[in-house]
Amino acid sequence: MILGSLVQGKGSVYTSQPEVQVPENESVKLSCTYSGFSSPRVEWKFVQGSTTALVCYNSQITAPYADRVTFSSSGITFSSVTRKDNGEYTCMVSEEGGQNYGEVGIQLTVLVPPSKPTISVPSSVTIGNRAVLTCSEQDGSPPSQYSWFRDGIAMLTADAKKTRAFINSSYTIDPKTGDLIFDPVAAFDSGEYYCQAQNGYGTAMRSEAVHMDAVELNVGGIVAAVLVTLILLGLLIFGVWFAYSRGYFERTAPGKKVIYSQPSTRSEGEFKQTSSFLV
Repeated sequence: MILGSLVQGKGSVYTSQPEVQVPENESVKLSCTYSGFSSPRVEWKFVQGSTTALVCYNSQITAPYADRVTFSSSGITFSSVTRKDNGEYTCMVSEEGGQNYGEVGIQLTVLVPPSKPTISVPSSVTIGNRAVLTCSEQDGSPPSQYSWFRDGIAMLTADAKKTRAFINSSYTIDPKTGDLIFDPVAAFDSGEYYCQAQNGYGTAMRSEAVHMDAVELNVGGIVAAVLVTLILLGLLIFGVWFAYSRGYFERTAPGKKVIYSQPSTRSEGEFKQTSSFLV
């Protein structure tokens, strides 16, 4: 099948494979043919996310690709591709003066089997609460799809209650992100969980299995903790009151001290200093 894309003027640009898949480390050719150009200038652009690079400029391969890419009038050929080559390639053909221009895009997917996924599973969750289990792997190309198993039984993503083993569970699975969400957790959700990653290329990979327990909320323990806290607080208040009542926190005000002594008995006709003031 020959497909063309944006065209300005009388020139036309085509490709026989708008989507190309190739295993990593193998060679591949991205085809680009054109007609209606008297003096064509060919360029190839690569876009991956926010990254843009020129693979070919004015019919010449650029330096970063020169050791593994060759140019011809019918396309460019990679001697070996890596997962970093995943992205969209655009073949752009023009003539001097810009009066004749055409381009066509090709999506290249480098096939890489998934690696062993890693999971995050809580060892204990409270019944009635929300719990999130995660699964992911970084190598698969195209990106992996994820599935979950409990005690060796596959967990359905569409309708969990159609499976007898999960009829009392309430969960959702996102095959793209790998998240398994219980909302809420039920007593029947205790078990051994693992996930599996697959992308249609190579062997599906399984994670380690991790056991999760669904437990009741410990109301008795919470009440006991509150009572102990109240008792300790009461003892603290009593201790402060007792210390104040015994004068342990009294302070003597700074300043002068006055000592006064009662006058002693004196006989008539005699004058004696019987009072003294000490400053």
